[in-house]
Amino acid sequence: MTTIQEQQRIQTEFQEKMDQDELLNCMRCGFCLPTCPTYIESGYQESHSPRGRIALMKAVVDGLIEPDEDFERSLDLCLGCRACEPVCPSGVNYGHLLEDARDIVNQNKKFSMPVKVVRNAVFKGLFPHQERMRGLTGLIGFYQRSGLQKVARGTGVMKLFPESLATMEKVLPQVPTMKEMKNRPEHLEPIGTKTHKVAFFSGCLMDTMFLETNNATMKLLQLAGCEIVIPKDQACCGALHGHSGEKEDAKALARRNIKAFDDLGVDFIITNAGGCGAFLVDYDHLLKDDTDWKQRAQAFADKIKDISQILVEVGFHEKVNLELPNQIITYQDSCHLRNVMKTASAPRTLLQSIKGVQYQEMQNADRCCGSAGIYNIVESEMSMQLLDSKMVQAKATHATTIVTANPGCLLQMKLGIEREGLSGKMRGVHIVDLLLEATRTDQ
Repeated sequence: MTTIQEQQRIQTEFQEKMDQDELLNCMRCGFCLPTCPTYIESGYQESHSPRGRIALMKAVVDGLIEPDEDFERSLDLCLGCRACEPVCPSGVNYGHLLEDARDIVNQNKKFSMPVKVVRNAVFKGLFPHQERMRGLTGLIGFYQRSGLQKVARGTGVMKLFPESLATMEKVLPQVPTMKEMKNRPEHLEPIGTKTHKVAFFSGCLMDTMFLETNNATMKLLQLAGCEIVIPKDQACCGALHGHSGEKEDAKALARRNIKAFDDLGVDFIITNAGGCGAFLVDYDHLLKDDTDWKQRAQAFADKIKDISQILVEVGFHEKVNLELPNQIITYQDSCHLRNVMKTASAPRTLLQSIKGVQYQEMQNADRCCGSAGIYNIVESEMSMQLLDSKMVQAKATHATTIVTANPGCLLQMKLGIEREGLSGKMRGVHIVDLLLEATRTDQ
């Protein structure tokens, strides 16, 4: 609960820091309403829509309301999926407003000691330090390989955890060994005729828990004729920090990454995680007030490209024979890949080029699955509500394979498959893993 003093500080900073021109850009037309998952799933509550949240922000700026618990709840329940932005006739940058509002609130409220400890551990102690990410992943690997996982499941220990977390434990990938996580390449030559020189943003979770997906990404890039540079000094993209009201930490990570990718002489910086890519491409906005880094941030953001985009651009699907056993596949959009990076057709082009499969478009594939970073942990009830709705649409396709382009979405869809009792009948897979599985080449 925020105190009166905290509310006063929040209101003052809203007046000083919020982009009032952007707040006024919202015409209250309501075009955003049908696209907002929380508005729909909350029973059409205006305060849980983009238009409603912007109105609340403006009211705090104008001193018409206090930034109380109801106001914070409205911000917290937002997925940050940014589905409202492509349909907005005024081009309101809602995602930027949301991040600024959350940052002001979180920097001016006093958290309970347990919450403060957890936030510090996650935002400052873990994600900025890749060696610690490897250490944590190594512990998960030990849990999986030592027999502890089998014991935990057999004794019913997992029943002590919330249902969503207990189910999530079942769908975690088999993580790599410490040796595999440490033995990472820094440069790879193209296979065949060189098309581009690219840098690969390997990420934090992607280069630990989802290491095999990163390996698959680099193999596809090589087959596409790309020379690949993988800077060893790169860091977490900062998306988790930026979305959770830790903007200064996000800026620090952005500077580290920009420095790591400077002067490599590459054509593009390739990502394979929609959430990371969307935050990286927004570095120019994140550092817009930093005169020393603004231009470097713009140059960095201009080079960001999703793996699916570059594969389509070089005609990978036309040059390489892609084939799989007969099956029905469908695609669940990564919200940030679609809404921020404007990449929706490239993944579908690649999937539809695979011989032997029937591609079935999922209804509302562009609606958030409820993962949204750590949303499925901190807002489990709404997340599972969204996931249940998503699985209705997924099952209607009769697909045996659900393809995604973001690690959080992948885990969420695997969670949905497990919750529906469809394990063994349906699988969730990252698009690059499926493409490599489908690649038929002697190279």
